[in-house]
Amino acid sequence: MIEHVSVPISVYKKSKQFYLEALKPLDYVLGSDYPSDAAGFFEGGHTSFWIVRKKKPVQPIHVALRASSKEAVHQFHSAALKAGAKDNGPPGFRRQYGDDYYAAFVLDFDGNNIEACYFGEKAPPE
Repeated sequence: MIEHVSVPISVYKKSKQFYLEALKPLDYVLGSDYPSDAAGFFEGGHTSFWIVRKKKPVQPIHVALRASSKEAVHQFHSAALKAGAKDNGPPGFRRQYGDDYYAAFVLDFDGNNIEACYFGEKAPPE
């Protein structure tokens, strides 16, 4: 089990505001704040998602966060786009990953690929 993940960012204040909005539909709230350097987001009993400012160029990463429903995936995608993300895959089933893989993808300001995924329903027959 992963305890936490740190997403590299280049601009702290802008990224913190983005993640406050984008992660809200996934029930993440700000749990720790070290202004100008790092912020930790709390969900499910502990602070498992961090953003950390890097001084050198950011090497983007991919992080998938579990959503509680298909609706939460849609809300994440919508909130992230409204907060300034770029669409990297709208909400929908991803049959190439499994018949129950429902997800949406966005790119944050540094190109990090942030995903919300849900596994509680099977894709309809093709």
